[in-house]
Amino acid sequence: MNQSVLSVRVNSNDKKDFETFCNDTGMNVSTAINLFIKTVLREKKLPFEVKTYDDDNDVYLMLKEAEEQIEDNKEYDAKEVLKSVNDIIR
Repeated sequence: MNQSVLSVRVNSNDKKDFETFCNDTGMNVSTAINLFIKTVLREKKLPFEVKTYDDDNDVYLMLKEAEEQIEDNKEYDAKEVLKSVNDIIR
């Protein structure tokens, strides 16, 4: 198997803490990074949520809450959902 070197810059304290974490879990940094890469490639997504939103206009959180309410109540009217989304984004 061909291998390449991956070089990244990180905060020195973060590097030290990450090395400690890896050692505590019985692996080295290289194994942890390879595990991360393989997970991303297998799942075709980051293995954690990445988001940003504006505190003044928290549309993301409002839509997430609406999504959770829909999931809790599987019976919903599509027109009501569309109206709710439109109310949120206006």
